[in-house]
Amino acid sequence: MSPDPTTADTGRDAWAAVLDTLERDLTAEATTTWTEPTGLGPLPRDLVGRASRLLAAQRDRMATLEAERRQTLEHLGALRAVDATREPRGSVYLDASA
Repeated sequence: MSPDPTTADTGRDAWAAVLDTLERDLTAEATTTWTEPTGLGPLPRDLVGRASRLLAAQRDRMATLEAERRQTLEHLGALRAVDATREPRGSVYLDASA
């Protein structure tokens, strides 16, 4: 028995919509909360290449974000080192007995 074409088209459309959302989120500046889709069934064969390219793009983006995170931490470390070398200005102690 072959699969019902209507069901197959619905599954393909659902997968295409998920991939559309993931691709859009990959290029968005704002962070979004991702919820794992349910009930999609197996990935249609004709969308495997698109999903593979999306996965590679996500991995590239993760590597870029990790490099940016490390660079930011280095900059913060340098700023903290500069702050640690500054001489305090003004009174260090306050005479509260007066």
